[in-house]
Amino acid sequence: MTRSGEVVDVSDSRLLWSVVLNQILTLGQVIAGIMSGSVALLSDAAHNFNDANALLIAWIARRISRKESNERYTFGYRRAELIGATINLTLLAVIGLYLVYEGINRIFYPQEIIGWLMAAAAILALVVDVGTALLLWAMSRGSLNVRAAFIHNIVDALGSLGVLLGAGAIIWLKWNWVDPALTLLISGYVLYQVVVMLPQATRVLMEGTPTDFDLDHLVKDVTAIDQVIDLHHLHVWQLDEQHIALEAHIVIKRQNAGDLETIKKSVKNLLKDEFDITHSTLEFEFNDERTQQDHTCQLDAGASGLSPGD
Repeated sequence: MTRSGEVVDVSDSRLLWSVVLNQILTLGQVIAGIMSGSVALLSDAAHNFNDANALLIAWIARRISRKESNERYTFGYRRAELIGATINLTLLAVIGLYLVYEGINRIFYPQEIIGWLMAAAAILALVVDVGTALLLWAMSRGSLNVRAAFIHNIVDALGSLGVLLGAGAIIWLKWNWVDPALTLLISGYVLYQVVVMLPQATRVLMEGTPTDFDLDHLVKDVTAIDQVIDLHHLHVWQLDEQHIALEAHIVIKRQNAGDLETIKKSVKNLLKDEFDITHSTLEFEFNDERTQQDHTCQLDAGASGLSPGD
């Protein structure tokens, strides 16, 4: 899963052309893989299919992100990219597992491979990967999302080079075992991407706390602010890949009510400067109200025959 950033003023057509080239390449590799009997080509096709979809998601996200929030989607359309990425990664996991099975099966039951067709498809893939990288290079300087896609294409080019070398080994050395070996290597890398990125996407969609976020540190820093007594009902989640949101109750003394705006400003500045939280919803309450609420809860629990912790 990639992070979005500010995109330089480059036409979306470059991104769209990259999608088209990679989808055509994927189709070509699938056909060549079936005709040549090379599972390594099918594995590389799966990898390129993932990258083509990632580029498509990036293109769609750039267009959707320009839409303003409305009464139906008050947070806007921030998570459109994550929904697409989750679907893409789930599909990729299924394909990757199938290719692992097929690669292991080919080790025990080798099949004839047409090396020259495998090599031709690898050369085509190498050309397309380099061409896509050139298309994305200018855009990658201003977008983390596109930059990740750019780096991905460089890795793809290396993978295509590996398939080309494997085809050479099959043609000249008759090392047919190279094909399933490359299959397991490429599909293993594909599954590694799924394992790394899918939990990230689902965590954001499930409104989970960012993995590297230290809640204890946040509570400690906020309660260290002058006149802040306690912090509770704390919720931290991600609106999208780069925007973190927070809501919390801040407890202060009643005699500090006149300083409420100053305290709120101090808390918000801390959240922004130290924790990169620009969207925060804070509710303030007085410590004597909290004591009264706790006392009422205890009375209610006693009247019902329950202990306060039940």
